[in-house]
Amino acid sequence: MTTDRAPADRFDEAQEMDFDEAQGMEVNPVAGHIGAEISGVDLAGGLDDAAVAAIRAAVLRWKVVFFRGQRLDHAGQVAFARRFGEPVVPRRRGSASPPGFPEIETTADRLELGGRFGMEHDEWLRRRRHTLLRGWHCDHGARIDPPAATILRAETVPPYGGDTTWSNLAAAYAGLSAPVREFVDGLRAEHRLGVGYQPRPGDDAYVRHLLDHQVASLHPLVRVHPETGERILYVNGYYVEQIAGLSRPESGAILEMLLEQATRPEYTVRFRWEPGSVAFWDNRATIHLAPADNAHLGFPRTMHRVMLTGDVPVGVDGSPSEPVVGTEPGRW
Repeated sequence: MTTDRAPADRFDEAQEMDFDEAQGMEVNPVAGHIGAEISGVDLAGGLDDAAVAAIRAAVLRWKVVFFRGQRLDHAGQVAFARRFGEPVVPRRRGSASPPGFPEIETTADRLELGGRFGMEHDEWLRRRRHTLLRGWHCDHGARIDPPAATILRAETVPPYGGDTTWSNLAAAYAGLSAPVREFVDGLRAEHRLGVGYQPRPGDDAYVRHLLDHQVASLHPLVRVHPETGERILYVNGYYVEQIAGLSRPESGAILEMLLEQATRPEYTVRFRWEPGSVAFWDNRATIHLAPADNAHLGFPRTMHRVMLTGDVPVGVDGSPSEPVVGTEPGRW
């Protein structure tokens, strides 16, 4: 595996060949650095190898791709996901997730989480997002092997609000000045479940839960993408606790600067959901921000998620991430 950033034209040439072979499919970028909408394909109709290759190339190039007007059911979503990798089977799901499909998590499960620990859902959200950058995350970033990709399907969406936003961490890294890139290339940071949570005064049942079920890994601050060779600014607001070897004030200042870089508007794309929409994103090269503008509206929002098994991140020096507590590759 190369540790150099791969030339953009090499990606473009490979993708053009894949797209040409997938007749009828169109890939239309929707923002300058991230996001493309794919049309002319029926995800439930059975994809040939050329279509799968074209979609994979688009995900690698644009980091998140969108499909509209799809008629996927639970079985179809799992079958689609299997064309691109092995779906994760989460250990614990809520009551909204469909029985018989252990690979699928339904986002309405999130409405139950606060109640388990004595909080209404709006308080739960506020405590998880008590700063502007805390909500930005990759899926399961505290694990030693975070998912490689996520496929999210919309069943019911509000008439307004409820958009999701993604950011391209390869573009964010490339946008840093050369001295800063050189500095962060050699750093590692601890990613720990729950560090973005603001505790309640006094006894907090969720804090006790976190202490009893800690998950943490030491990841490179810049990881090398296993398929493209790109360097990825591997930061997020919800899991990253501290840069190893730095004092807390130093770490805090640098992480805030890097998070602000990672979420600059020019590196992002925002998607307006419709029933039947599907988003497929590279969880290794993006962070995303779930909506916070619809909870007070009272409209239902039902989304179904399948994640693909990932690998252990590798840094610029070729060294892999290290587990700290509560995580091992392949075990959920």
